[in-house]
Amino acid sequence: MTASPLFDIAGTVALVTGASSGIGRHFADTLADAGAKVALAARRTDRLDEAVGEIAGRGGRAIAIACDVTQSDSIVAAIAAAEAGLGPLSILVNNAGVVVSKPLFEHTEADWDHVVDTNLKGAWLTARHFAHHLVTRKRPGRIINIASILSYRTIGRVPAYCAAKAGLAHLTGVMAMELARDNILVNALAPGYVETDFNRTFLKSERGQRLISRIPMRRVGQPEDLDGALLFLASPASAYVTGAVIAVDGGHGVAAI
Repeated sequence: MTASPLFDIAGTVALVTGASSGIGRHFADTLADAGAKVALAARRTDRLDEAVGEIAGRGGRAIAIACDVTQSDSIVAAIAAAEAGLGPLSILVNNAGVVVSKPLFEHTEADWDHVVDTNLKGAWLTARHFAHHLVTRKRPGRIINIASILSYRTIGRVPAYCAAKAGLAHLTGVMAMELARDNILVNALAPGYVETDFNRTFLKSERGQRLISRIPMRRVGQPEDLDGALLFLASPASAYVTGAVIAVDGGHGVAAI
């Protein structure tokens, strides 16, 4: 059975930030396995090379690019390198992010700046430069911002992360409104708690198990649970969707706290 042309992204070129590990690396794999050519961008290029090798081993095409999303020059260079290596870009998965987990009064100004500069300012800079690159070339495109369940729910110990992700969800709508006339669609995914190397130990703890018990589907997400929504937003199937924030959280966002 062949895939529906509505979800066909074969031959498209995607840039994925924060692709060295976790969900970002999974997104790069998902897009490559669906036929896209993928530029994997992150600060840690050693891990990118490993991911690119694995994609090539499965018959895909990918390149590794060093990129610091908090620096405009680095972003511009990454976009140019991606296009030079793979062809005309059309998809950005704006995934790079960090988290600092501490009680409110232990958060320093440096902690705040580190998280907000990466998760919000960095996402804005990357989307802005990507969109400008397409507009000046009169090409359509898609920007997929990776927000979070914490864009609209709250939890302790991560004030900067919550603030940044809430800002990113709102920024998604603003950019969607302004870029629609240029045929650039801007949407966001808001994952719930998805198991990765970063949080696996926590999720197995008593506190983590209590959290999972509050998810209506009574399980934590797996990276592959995000694939359908990602491919929807990257493909022609979402041609009339912009400004949306799609929750993929097992119903956690609508559950009582």
